[in-house]
Amino acid sequence: MVLKTSDVAARPCTQDGQYLPTDTPPPPRTAALSSDWTSFKNCVEFETSKFLYKREQMSKAHVNELMDLWATSMLPFGGQPPFANSTDMYTVIDTIQHGDAPWQSFSARYTGDIPSGDLEAPPWMTSDYQIWCRDPLTVARNMLANPDFDGEFNYAPF
Repeated sequence: MVLKTSDVAARPCTQDGQYLPTDTPPPPRTAALSSDWTSFKNCVEFETSKFLYKREQMSKAHVNELMDLWATSMLPFGGQPPFANSTDMYTVIDTIQHGDAPWQSFSARYTGDIPSGDLEAPPWMTSDYQIWCRDPLTVARNMLANPDFDGEFNYAPF
């Protein structure tokens, strides 16, 4: 069956494909609780990792040194720094699920004809290549779920 652009309604519908009335508002977005620091234990862990990883882009060695200093300063009070070291911080960051589109990889190589005889095949014809990408469907879903994009583009396919 071939559809023409005139056959595509681009109307809002339910998950089952039932059209909604024209004036139906979108379902409300669910906001996270202000006390939800997932995947972090608390606000201090979140803000520390945001500052060190995103804002300052601090090296592993410097994060380790800072956590050692922080731990030493907390000894008299029986406290702990937000992270034991950089590896601990990166592990927590890597567990963040919100909006996650994990990297995937696969290998590829040229499968066409390779010159024979006196001609030597160029290296690109015999090499394996590691390709890294994100799932485009997951990326698109994350974009559509992001309130920053709300009302900013036309959902109609044509």
